Amino acid sequence: MVMISFSRSASTKLAWILALLLILVMMIQVRAQIPPGFINIDCGWKDSSAYLDKALNMQYRFDDEYVEGGQNHEISPEFIAGTSNDQQKTLRSFPDGSRNCYTLPSNSSTKYLLRAMFTYGNYDRLNKTGDGSLFLFGLHIGVNFWEAVNLSNWDPSVTVFKEVLTVAPSNSLSVCLINFGSGIPFISSLELRPLQDTMYPFVNTSVSVSYFQRVRFGKVTDFITRYPVDDYDRFWESWDRTSYPWINLNSTDTVKSPPGIDAFNVPSAIIEQASTLDTNYSIINIAVAQNPNRVDTNMQLLPIFHFAEINESNPNRRFNIYNNDVLIFSNFSPPLLQVESLYQSGQFLRNAYRYITLNKTANSSLPPLINAFELYSLVRMDNLTTDSNDDNHIREIKKQYNLGRISWNGDPCSPRDYSWEGLTCDYSKSNQNPRIVTINLSSRGLGGGFSISFMNMTSLENLDLSRNNLTGAIPDYQLNSLKVLDLSNNKLDGPIPDSILQRVQTGQLDLRLQGNPVCSNSKDVYCSDNNKRKSTPTWLIVVIVLLVLISLVVGMYILWKLYWKGKSGDNEDYAMYEEETPLHIDIRRFTYAELKLITNNFQSIVGKGGFGIVYYGTLENGDEVAVKVLMETSIDESKDFLPEVQTLSKVHHKNLVTLQGYCQNKKCLALVYDFMPRGNLQQILRGGDIYSLDWEQRLHIALDSAQGLEYLHESCTPSIVHRDVKTANILLDKNLVGIISDFGLSRAFNDAHTHISTVAAGTLGYLDPEYHATFQLTVKTDVYSFGIVLLEIITGQPPVFNDPQTVHLPNWVRQKIAKGSIHDVVDKRLLDQYDASSLESVIDLAMNCVENAAIDRPSMTEVVSRLKVWLPVSSSKQSTSGTPRRKYSMDADIPKQFQLMISGVSGASNPSSSFQSGHTGGLTEISTFSGR
Repeated sequence: MVMISFSRSASTKLAWILALLLILVMMIQVRAQIPPGFINIDCGWKDSSAYLDKALNMQYRFDDEYVEGGQNHEISPEFIAGTSNDQQKTLRSFPDGSRNCYTLPSNSSTKYLLRAMFTYGNYDRLNKTGDGSLFLFGLHIGVNFWEAVNLSNWDPSVTVFKEVLTVAPSNSLSVCLINFGSGIPFISSLELRPLQDTMYPFVNTSVSVSYFQRVRFGKVTDFITRYPVDDYDRFWESWDRTSYPWINLNSTDTVKSPPGIDAFNVPSAIIEQASTLDTNYSIINIAVAQNPNRVDTNMQLLPIFHFAEINESNPNRRFNIYNNDVLIFSNFSPPLLQVESLYQSGQFLRNAYRYITLNKTANSSLPPLINAFELYSLVRMDNLTTDSNDDNHIREIKKQYNLGRISWNGDPCSPRDYSWEGLTCDYSKSNQNPRIVTINLSSRGLGGGFSISFMNMTSLENLDLSRNNLTGAIPDYQLNSLKVLDLSNNKLDGPIPDSILQRVQTGQLDLRLQGNPVCSNSKDVYCSDNNKRKSTPTWLIVVIVLLVLISLVVGMYILWKLYWKGKSGDNEDYAMYEEETPLHIDIRRFTYAELKLITNNFQSIVGKGGFGIVYYGTLENGDEVAVKVLMETSIDESKDFLPEVQTLSKVHHKNLVTLQGYCQNKKCLALVYDFMPRGNLQQILRGGDIYSLDWEQRLHIALDSAQGLEYLHESCTPSIVHRDVKTANILLDKNLVGIISDFGLSRAFNDAHTHISTVAAGTLGYLDPEYHATFQLTVKTDVYSFGIVLLEIITGQPPVFNDPQTVHLPNWVRQKIAKGSIHDVVDKRLLDQYDASSLESVIDLAMNCVENAAIDRPSMTEVVSRLKVWLPVSSSKQSTSGTPRRKYSMDADIPKQFQLMISGVSGASNPSSSFQSGHTGGLTEISTFSGR
């Protein structure tokens, strides 16, 4: 009895233990359960078993079943300890092929969020993100270009992520990495998240959108909020600012969405917090700008605002929303404890730089408020995929014959540049999916039977399967489109179907079967030697070969003669053409042979213009120079050469370009200057880095240029008038010091003269109207042109532009100031970071300089004095551009505003974050400043 009792007790205990273990296993499975439709792929993970991501409580698995080819790697050991998740530790690179694709299972016509992540981690030990070279590859979503991944000069430990919202075209969704030849593509992880069909209504089969920014406001602990707070695992970056004048709000009540409206499904935890300003402030500016690592001038952006009033004590809050000063939403009042999302349906903003303003209305007692903000760029889905039947059949063929090794990746026909090797597709019908018309798999080692899938491709015209190991018979299947079927030199031994023979006999099909067992006892034409049957006569081949050989010999002789003539010409002709009579000036004279040596045979062009070409060069002592080779070849022909040489040989000033020497050759005129690595002011103001010049730097350059002109006017005897002062002629050295250049139009005259008569010369937009009307030149002509330069520095606008009619810059400034405030004319790339009183004074000076009457304009000495007043004594010029200065005045009489900036690098507001979008930079607090 005891033993029985003991057995029952042990059995009961064992049952309880097993039950507990089962419950524990079930709990683990539940905890690690992936939400329906979620796909998590750790690219480069070598273990076939999945693992649990502890932060997300979701499983990640290896990627072998989703991709072909590539190489698995781990990041460098010194970066592994700093990774925030396991997906950052491994990656798959693709050194082979121009396109490599992942194919993910999906539901046709379903909307998805697709996220790709990239952590370089110096896995190849080549430091490719930091060696100064271009590291750039592309991404395709399906058959359409999605975005470029630019890791040039990037922190190797940082994870760059890209997101796209798209509609699956079929039961699979492909993500392709494109090799641009500027670095080996790689990927660390892929995540696919299904969205509700009603979400992001602007996303459809022809329009996808790529993540640019997604921000939540209020006081937030985590830098990135994602699943499980967000059911769709969107990344929401935090805007956690506690410093004045920011005020963070939160609600203990639930904020709901309007009934039946679920276009964005922003999580309640995000909407229930917000940021606003102190009541002394009235404006929030959102400046949208691209990262220097990715500047796409064609980018189109769509902003989405999410608002909910959570300040229940005083809900009187109204504001207008402007896009680049254009009103897009007026008198908006966020609904109390209810989310309302605003966006302009289908209206993507075309400029790469945007300036969005939330401006308190006159009847509002509270400043603007914002809960969340999303920003997406347009991805056009214009390329059509291969016809679905052709696509299915060619993939069956690929699988049957194990053709992955010939890089059949992604869509077979689309885009055209990446169509599969051996296929020819028909794109003639622009509104229809491309069809496969030719398949050439000759000599590919194909074995086994003839695939019926070939005969199911109803647009196939030419099929070449010659020189393989195919066995069996040709399927008895009628394919009316097929015109050529080459099966020669295989092992086919079955009978030839009547359907095939009938088409051969009627001349509809060219069948080639020679070299197969089926032809062992046949003398039919399709079993004969096709080459012999259609061969070219031997005598004709011999004649053609002889003609080709003779042509090659003659051509090589001509090229040889030209080459040696050119070599001798370089050594002899130019030397004999050197001018014997020098210019009798105290600067170096270069020979043409010396110029060739300095410029490495004129290899590197750094500028072009109506004057000629500018080449980069290096002197014997290592000094960098710019060699301007003029179009004219004699002093008599050139109007610029002699004046420039004579002027620059006499003048020496830190703000005037230094002429190192000249070349006076009967076939070449050239000037050799100090090289200016930062280019010219016009390039930076209109086409350079959008943060290259802050307000203080601009004032420094204006002062530099003014000092150079003052020297010409006041310190030279006789005085020199430049006559072509413009931003293109203000060069910038490595420290952004302004240097006046291009003295080809300069003229000198004695102090006794107040003016000289001449033909008006200069550049449209900068030309002094009094000089243009009277042909009377004075130093005030340069003052007028400098006034235009000052206005360009302030506004960023060219001297003449369309708005929408052609307008001269001074008139545009007068009109803007007359209608509103002087702040309306300021270059928006300054992000309103400037001293208000300084701005007003500089505009006043510029308008003085462009007075129509020369007598009303200040002298350059007065200009220099006034500019010096507005630069702080302790101010020192930055050696590199790109960091906005944070120095502003506070003017109580001007409505105050506060700005947040979307620019730079995502994660800038949280340096400890290892995630960056690679696009933009989180919202960066700038500072308070006086408003407009």
